[in-house]
Amino acid sequence: MRDTSKWIEDRLPVWRDVAEKVDAVERGRSASPDDVRRIVRAYPEVARDVAIARAAAPNAPLTRRLEHLHLTLHRSLFKRPSRFGHDVAAIFLRDAPATARSLAWHIVWITALFFASATAGAWLVNQYPEIVALFASEAMIEQVQAGRLWTDGLLNVVPSSVLAVSIFANNITVALFALVVGIFYGLGTVYIIGMNGLMLGAVFSYTAQHGLAVRLLEFVAPHGFVELSVIMIAGACGVSLGEALARPGHLTRAEAFRRATARTIPLFVVCCVFLVGAGLFEGYVSPNPIYPLWARLAIGLCFLGVLVVVLSGALERLVQRRGRAAA
Repeated sequence: MRDTSKWIEDRLPVWRDVAEKVDAVERGRSASPDDVRRIVRAYPEVARDVAIARAAAPNAPLTRRLEHLHLTLHRSLFKRPSRFGHDVAAIFLRDAPATARSLAWHIVWITALFFASATAGAWLVNQYPEIVALFASEAMIEQVQAGRLWTDGLLNVVPSSVLAVSIFANNITVALFALVVGIFYGLGTVYIIGMNGLMLGAVFSYTAQHGLAVRLLEFVAPHGFVELSVIMIAGACGVSLGEALARPGHLTRAEAFRRATARTIPLFVVCCVFLVGAGLFEGYVSPNPIYPLWARLAIGLCFLGVLVVVLSGALERLVQRRGRAAA
C-alpha cells in the first residue's frame, strides 16, 4: 500500500501536466514543440500506468481517470490531421473537375434532352396555346394575359434577403431531387429533366405570344444560365447513379453504386455553392428594375464563365502555374 501511495504521489504531477498539455492541443490552442514531444513520450508511460492501476485497483476512480487520459492521448496522437481548408480547395480544384470530365458525355446528352424538351414545349404551346395550363398555374396565366409577369413587384412583397434564401434553398432541393431519382436506373432523372425543359419552353412560348418574352429573359438572365447548367450537371450525376445500378460491370451493384455516389459528391457540393450564388442574384438582381438587360446578361454569362473555369480544371492549372512561378 505504501509503495502504491508513493507511486501515485510521484506520478500525479506527470499526469496533471500531460492532461493540461493534451487539453490545450485538443482545444486548438498553440503548443510548443517541447510540449508536443512531451505528449508523445508520455503515451507509452501512461499506457504502462494504466496497466499498473488496473492490476492494483481495476475499479478505482484513479484507474478510470488514467484510462480516460490514455484514450485522449491516443485520439490526439493518431487522429487524422484536420485540413479543412486544404480539403475544400481540393474539391474545387481537383475532385469536382475530375468528376465533371468523367461525366462529360452524360452532361452533353442530358443538356440535349433538356433543350429538345424545351423546343417541344415551345412548339406545343405555339400550336395549341390552351395547353399552357399543363405547365403554368392559373394565376400566372391570368397575369400574362393581362400584360404582366408574375415576377413584377416581387421586391415589394418579399425582401431580397428572404427571397434569395428561399430561392437557393429551393434550387438545391430541385438539384438534389434530380440527383436522387437517378436511383431508378436513371429514368427518374430523365423524367425530371424532360419536364423542366417542357415547362421552360412552354412558358417562354406563351409569354412571347403576349409580348413578354424579353421581360422574362431580363428576369432570368442574371441567374438562369448557371441555374440551368447546375440542374443539367445534377441530372448527369443522377444518370450516372442509375448507370452504376444498371451496368455495374465486374463489381456488385452495391459497390458500383457506392463508388458512383462517392464520385459525384464533390461535384454536387460545388454545384450547391453555385446555386447559392444564383439564388443571391435571383433575389437581389433579377427583380430589381434598375439593372438593364445588358448588365443582366453580363452578370449571368460571367457567372457561367466562373462555373466553366472551375469545372474545366482551368482554375487548378492557374494555381499550379502561379505556384511554379513563385517557386
